Amino acid sequence: MNKQQSELMRENFIKNISSISGKEVYVFGHCEASLSLIDLLYENGIKPHGILDNNSQKAGIMYNGVKVIKPEVVLKKDRGVVVLVVSRFYEAMKKQLRDLGFNGDIIKLLNYNKFSEYSLDEKVIERMKKQIEDGKETLRMLKDKYLGSFFVFCPFDALGDIYLCNSYLPSFQKKTEKDNCIIVVPSEGCAKIVELFGNRYEVMSQDKLDDAVQAAIYTKDKDTFIAHHDRPYVINLHRALYIKKISLEQIYCCGVFGLPKDTKPVEPTNWRTWKNLNEIQVGRAVIIAPYAKSVIPIKDEIWTRIVRIYKKRGFQVFTNTAPGEEPLRGTEALVAQLDEMKSIVERAGTFIGIRSGLCDVLRTANCRKIALYPDYNYCDTKWKAIDIYWLDEFENIEVKDDVEWEMIK
Repeated sequence: MNKQQSELMRENFIKNISSISGKEVYVFGHCEASLSLIDLLYENGIKPHGILDNNSQKAGIMYNGVKVIKPEVVLKKDRGVVVLVVSRFYEAMKKQLRDLGFNGDIIKLLNYNKFSEYSLDEKVIERMKKQIEDGKETLRMLKDKYLGSFFVFCPFDALGDIYLCNSYLPSFQKKTEKDNCIIVVPSEGCAKIVELFGNRYEVMSQDKLDDAVQAAIYTKDKDTFIAHHDRPYVINLHRALYIKKISLEQIYCCGVFGLPKDTKPVEPTNWRTWKNLNEIQVGRAVIIAPYAKSVIPIKDEIWTRIVRIYKKRGFQVFTNTAPGEEPLRGTEALVAQLDEMKSIVERAGTFIGIRSGLCDVLRTANCRKIALYPDYNYCDTKWKAIDIYWLDEFENIEVKDDVEWEMIK
């Protein structure tokens, strides 16, 4: 769930808070978005009674005091019960609960993407038709602006996904003989990743990009390619994860781009040196990155312990921050551009970050790199986040209560 989706979830929650407060609340689906919703409920003084999930292997898993349970538990609790959904599978979840006999409220707090409305309702069909027409107009605009180009759509606002796309794009271009590519992304942050690889790009709003993607699908446009694994009607690769553990990188390499599994990714080259580099002690500093827009946060006390360990050893400790973010207590704020981060961490000597797209950006950095993974399952599969997002270039640590933090020494 990206920042825009998170804000939309909050807005819809506020709109529906009168229908939620004072009721027995359940969340359907154990995934990153649902766990973020649980945090939001707690922020507003509401304690969820459970996480409904059909995956028997998740039964009993706890998150912030809330247990994963079978959907059947709500059948006899129609009155004063509400089920909240922030999953792309809203329609299927709603149908399952109704088929089971549940007559309570089911509230959708997030339209996870425009492709998730699997409905024959006339209003939905008309809306989808309009989206396709709007998307056709966007495609015409792109083709007029970039004559003779091939368009690679990256419809998900996630730095790691954009990084992987650019890493394997040259091999894909060689295979398909598509030389004149324009990468279309939904944010300026994603554009910064494309710039690292020296590729051409176009930035457009998420809504406009979604419409263009839908138009490309339905018109079978031959001048476009959708570089993402989780868009319905394209490939739906995420379903393979119900059977086999596959890393996100292999999904992109083999599944999205159809390349051999031993294909070597290209590395970004357009780096810049941070102008204040001399403020960092060579090899005696640690850069901590505790924030990520699409990842469940790690508890503050974990970061506090890490800061204390390094401060005790005489290290400089910096917190990588963006506008609106505060540095961790006892650390200095570090404000830099993505293309400057490699120079910073290499001078510092150590980087510790929550597993996010920034970790992908720093894959090739020559320093000690530690990625911390919140303890949650990837989407609705049985695999943990650390299974899917594992980085060979990093030390990978799953954050659990029994983690021996002294090990980072």
